[in-house]
Amino acid sequence: MNCQPSAIPPAETVDIPALRERYRQERTIRINKAGQEQYVRPVDDFAEVYEGDPHMPVLPRDSLSEDIDVAVLGGGWAGILAGYHLRKMGVSNFRNIDHAGDFGGVWYWNRYPGLSCDNDAYCYLPLLEEMGFFPSKKFTDGFEIREYAQSIAKKFELYESALFHTMVTSMRWDESIKRWHITTDRGDDICARFVIMANGLLNIPKLPGIPGIHGFKGKMFHSARWEYDYTGGDQKNPVLDKLADKRVAIIGTGATSVQAVPFIGQYAKQLYVLQRTASTVDQRKNTATDTDWAKSLPAGWQRERQKNFHHAAMETLSPGEPDLICDIWTEINRNLSAVFDASGWPQSAEEYMTKREVMDYQVMERLRGRVESIVTDKDAADILKPWYRYLCKRPASNDEFYPTFNRPNVKVIDVSKTKGVERMTEKGFVAGGIEYEIDCMIFASGFEVTSDLDRRWGFDKFEGRDGLSIYKHWAEDIRTFHGMMTRGFPNQFFTGFIQGGMNASTTETFSNQTRHMSYIIAEALKRGVHTVEPSLEAVNAYVGHIRATAIDFSAFQRECTPSYFNNESTEIETGKGETKMRSYLGETYGPGYYVFEKLLEDWRAKGDLEGLELES
Repeated sequence: MNCQPSAIPPAETVDIPALRERYRQERTIRINKAGQEQYVRPVDDFAEVYEGDPHMPVLPRDSLSEDIDVAVLGGGWAGILAGYHLRKMGVSNFRNIDHAGDFGGVWYWNRYPGLSCDNDAYCYLPLLEEMGFFPSKKFTDGFEIREYAQSIAKKFELYESALFHTMVTSMRWDESIKRWHITTDRGDDICARFVIMANGLLNIPKLPGIPGIHGFKGKMFHSARWEYDYTGGDQKNPVLDKLADKRVAIIGTGATSVQAVPFIGQYAKQLYVLQRTASTVDQRKNTATDTDWAKSLPAGWQRERQKNFHHAAMETLSPGEPDLICDIWTEINRNLSAVFDASGWPQSAEEYMTKREVMDYQVMERLRGRVESIVTDKDAADILKPWYRYLCKRPASNDEFYPTFNRPNVKVIDVSKTKGVERMTEKGFVAGGIEYEIDCMIFASGFEVTSDLDRRWGFDKFEGRDGLSIYKHWAEDIRTFHGMMTRGFPNQFFTGFIQGGMNASTTETFSNQTRHMSYIIAEALKRGVHTVEPSLEAVNAYVGHIRATAIDFSAFQRECTPSYFNNESTEIETGKGETKMRSYLGETYGPGYYVFEKLLEDWRAKGDLEGLELES
């Protein structure tokens, strides 16, 4: 595929100083001093938002009391890949534990209409070559992703020992037996030698703390727990015909809403879309997989494609390197490469970043122009235009989102100036001082991504040596070894974005991490080692190294409108009398993902588990 630069306004026509000031103003309007506290955990009346399961009945079972080698907390991609790599390393005595009813993680819970992968599925879906599988299209459907994830779990025999509909309630290290005591809401008492925290980023739904929310008499649900019994249709056939006489409101215009709004707008009697901050929504170009192309690919094609995606989306394309992905995620670097090929490549990082910033403004101007060219109502178009730097909010693509606002039954309401919906009443909601009567409120308000760890992980008691709480241990300063282990918590491993390399494809990040964890676990079992724990010296050296090389995104984040990308624009103390922004990416390894991958490979190749204290 010959991927060409996009048609963007010339740099000289883009008034960057004026746009920079407009971005600043739009950010200021949206700052909410409550930060993450503007969202509430779904408890009491709303506990079923994450405790219930609309997809599968919770069946009774006997409680377990057992001893195992490894507990893998999670059945999403991180958990599946942990199981895969443990099997590959010859470790078989493990369990996946998840509060869902099956494998799939966010793809198990999320089944809203229009759900699909919003980046290149050929990169996102792991193990395609090993599984002999190809997604049906570039942005493949959510149900296909869920079924594929479950096929991996089936092939590598993860179902045999999995515990579903099981929520971990506490974890405690027992020094006397060198095990982790894990308790669950099903009465289980599991002793595990090792624990892998594979509970993912998109684990616990969050709700906006709207005054009066408990007084609303209509229907309410979170998009991650879609209720087709109420709306009509199902995930594979989202004909929402039961909404024909319903007035519906949806809070949010992020990645979820961009996909769901076209379906609600098509069927509902009235749809109100309540927006704090607009998304960037480009055209979709969701082409079906060309079977001849798929057959022609050489061995190792997926890794090369993932590397290309990572370069184009997160770092920079090399001179002469094509853009194999060719979508909103790679547009800026693709355009820059064309400019540099014609005029010469920058000689310094500073020169590169300066030119990249200009391209950022050009691309965002193009995306605002796209809104204006599609949405016929000027007021609606103005509300839907994104006023911020690229990657301040997750990029999206959809061919039906903007045309939906040309429907007479669809209205977008800007709630930015009031920091969200003002309040709810028995009959509906209040925005701009006007009460809107509705039958149903849908919360497309996302997940606990950058909030405090206890909110993200969903259980309060997590104690290592001497009763040390992980939440207290990491409250002021997260310190790890390789971003996956920490002092005081032996035999414990963490997946996610903490301190390490991050790939543009999240599943590749998880695969790299769980491969490394599985190697350490397998070596410990092989050597008869009871505990594995990073030394204080190793932690200090690693943290020093990553902070010496880390890229601090704080300056960029401070320009962004509030979102989970920048912890709702909340500053955190650094312990040095300074503050910085918390990124959902954690402290990213500055030299790049593939340099980090090589660092881990070299460490494993030495074979001496350097930096780990081993107790037999």
